[in-house]
Amino acid sequence: MKPPRIVLDTNVLLSTLLFHAGALSWLRLAWQSEAIHPLASHDTTTELIRVLSYPKFKLTSDEREDLLGDYLPWCETVTVPNKIKLPDCRDPFDRAFLALALTAKADALITGDKDLLVLSHLFAVPILTPAVFRDRM
Repeated sequence: MKPPRIVLDTNVLLSTLLFHAGALSWLRLAWQSEAIHPLASHDTTTELIRVLSYPKFKLTSDEREDLLGDYLPWCETVTVPNKIKLPDCRDPFDRAFLALALTAKADALITGDKDLLVLSHLFAVPILTPAVFRDRM
């Protein structure tokens, strides 16, 4: 059985990468054991790098590189076309995750973001919370 191909939004990734013993630490173990197959695009990776640079995280350049090294090597990189029809979304930064999920025909988009979760009934790819996704695994 092939591991599910999933898109992880930035907030889920931050919780997973920054809090090793946190509620989402199981996700890191899942991609490292290849139980899940994370997907990334230029725009989603750029967003992750941007957010990791927020002063509130107080991460050095080396720490950011280490965190990216804990994630990106396990990702399948997907090229997303410039023009893709997506449902309207309040947060423009969320569009990159929707576009990636749709282009890659992901098995799920994992998020805790209410702006994305409200689109679940309109979107071709399941949009799930981490808890719901874990229960389905």
